[in-house]
Amino acid sequence: MKKKIVLTILIIIALGVSAYYYTLYGGARNLSSEEAVFNVTSKNITREFNSDIEKSNKKYLEKAIAINGIVSKINGKQVIIDNTIICDLKDLDSSIKKDQKITLKGRVVGYDDLMAELKLDQCSVINND
Repeated sequence: MKKKIVLTILIIIALGVSAYYYTLYGGARNLSSEEAVFNVTSKNITREFNSDIEKSNKKYLEKAIAINGIVSKINGKQVIIDNTIICDLKDLDSSIKKDQKITLKGRVVGYDDLMAELKLDQCSVINND
């Protein structure tokens, strides 16, 4: 009886660990090879999220988008566009400069309605003027 209980516990632990690792690493996408589903300006997408968060989440969440605007701040691998779009770059890019026009591609991961900020990850530069 003890063997069955121990075996059952071990199986449950193994399944839990497997699910945990799948959640962290199994769903990884390579955005650099994906086409952007939407091409938007930072002003337009911010306006959409401000007017209807639920509808915008359904439209953009977890999708690859190309977004363009003006770089307002650079903090290591994080680029902020028009003070409202936070893009976490995959790789550090020293060609990005403050106040330049830029188009980045990334995955929409969420919108913070309190701060009115849209967050993207796995971003890469498509064009910087």
